[in-house]
Amino acid sequence: MKTILPGETIGILGGGQLGRMMAIAAKQMGFRVAVLDPTPDCPTAQVADVHIAAAYDDVAAANRLAEVSDVITYEFENVASEVAEELERKAYLPQGSALLHITQDRLREKAAIEQAGVPVSPYREVVTQADLRSAIHEIGFPCVLKTTTGGYDGKGQYVLRNPDDCEAIDKELNGERVFVLEKWVDFDKELSVIVTRSTLGETATFPVAENQHINNILHQTIVPARITESETKDAVAMALKIAESIDLVGTLAVEMFLTKDGCLFANELAPRPHNSGHYTIEACETSQFAQHIRAICGWPLGSTALLKPAVMVNLLGQDMERVAEAIPHLGAAHCHIYGKARAKPNRKMGHVTVLGHTTKEALEAIKALGIWKEELEKVEENR
Repeated sequence: MKTILPGETIGILGGGQLGRMMAIAAKQMGFRVAVLDPTPDCPTAQVADVHIAAAYDDVAAANRLAEVSDVITYEFENVASEVAEELERKAYLPQGSALLHITQDRLREKAAIEQAGVPVSPYREVVTQADLRSAIHEIGFPCVLKTTTGGYDGKGQYVLRNPDDCEAIDKELNGERVFVLEKWVDFDKELSVIVTRSTLGETATFPVAENQHINNILHQTIVPARITESETKDAVAMALKIAESIDLVGTLAVEMFLTKDGCLFANELAPRPHNSGHYTIEACETSQFAQHIRAICGWPLGSTALLKPAVMVNLLGQDMERVAEAIPHLGAAHCHIYGKARAKPNRKMGHVTVLGHTTKEALEAIKALGIWKEELEKVEENR
């Protein structure tokens, strides 16, 4: 295994906000940064030393990234498989391509979770209308139909509560796309655990996060999660079990459902730093981004100790005018803006993290900013 030293270059596939925060952490540690992303002036390019402007499936461009990089990582999982395999052969991609292959497809992902001995909600593969009817007969209503590839933030997902909902999506089931039908989990809380494993085999987990979504987009993350000590231990054990089973290198976010009777089900995996881990930048001794850089560069992992309770809230396109108005009143809140050119509705433009002596104090400080009045009302309605 290599040790990547300050002054050497970290190549990042993907130029969004995760790549940007990886790059900032890497620069603080003395590394140079190169990024491959098709968008001019993308968030990562704004803080990188080299920007290769090309499509993610451009193998020649990936080879150019390899030429200028001493180690390569990725900020999202939809990297073209031929690109990942080429980089694994010709460059130093310590995370490998196998985990990308697993997490790019929900059916493969669920099979990998089950292979680790971790429970998932019952599911069936669906391609045709007949498959859907058969799967619903076995699983029952309510259930969720999801595309196996390409979906995020609720895109490509359909909640089915009755036969009428099935008729509304019949046109989607034309035999050309593969879906997975999942039994609806009547969860009490949505949780996530971020686990990092280095090229040296050292493993560390961050505090369990409690996540609240609105319209399938993460709204806020509360840390520590408001769960029992036993549930916390079980969630961490589940993440470690999956990480060991897939021979993880780098960072993995494990999203989970916790039911009212204390049962945990793994929901999704993300083979990279995660939106629900942004709180770690201010609230932990080591951020998820610095930890990821340490892991792929062969450095010892840092402490993941929580310094203070924290609440992280996403800033979407429709929030940005209110953010500008709230800046004089931010106080001790930490505001991160990602540098995206256009503030589209529901597009993640930044986030705000507030620390408190208690979780209640941090939640009250978020509410006092007045940026998310309608969103917080929705969260209260869903509790």
